[in-house]
Amino acid sequence: MNLDYISVEYLVVAMAAMILYLIYYVFTKDSEYNKNIRSVATVAEELNREIFYLKKKLSDTQKNIKSNTSRMSDDDIYQEVERTVYDMVKPISLGLKRLEESVQSIDEHIDSRISSLESGVKQISIPSSVHGNDDEKIISLFKQGVPLETISKELHISKAEVEFVLKINKIK
Repeated sequence: MNLDYISVEYLVVAMAAMILYLIYYVFTKDSEYNKNIRSVATVAEELNREIFYLKKKLSDTQKNIKSNTSRMSDDDIYQEVERTVYDMVKPISLGLKRLEESVQSIDEHIDSRISSLESGVKQISIPSSVHGNDDEKIISLFKQGVPLETISKELHISKAEVEFVLKINKIK
């Protein structure tokens, strides 16, 4: 009888340790994801800066075209605008492709981590002593005003298990 009590305590401690390890693991992975997100934000800032400079260059080119319109034909103006637009769009397009690849890579990594965490959490089981009849007995005794220590002694389970059942059933 005493060995059962001790083994249940070890099981609860082992489960608590596993849960703490999972929480630690999630936080460390979260910091890695934050680093990746910061790098994506840096790329986005660089793209915004590039867009600003390209808009300024386009504005300057338009001013030059207006000042030189008397010398340029319509076809020359059209070709100059086309060249300028192409020069502006190409780096933006390349930056967007890099950004999309980074986001897709991060998304795939997050999905794989979530699925592995979900499978790990599914493998955690509740101790066999915390089921059905014990739940009802615990709730009944608690509602009668019996202290947690007494309940745990009468049912030969730990005080933590009694508190767990009460929390699960939203009583305490």
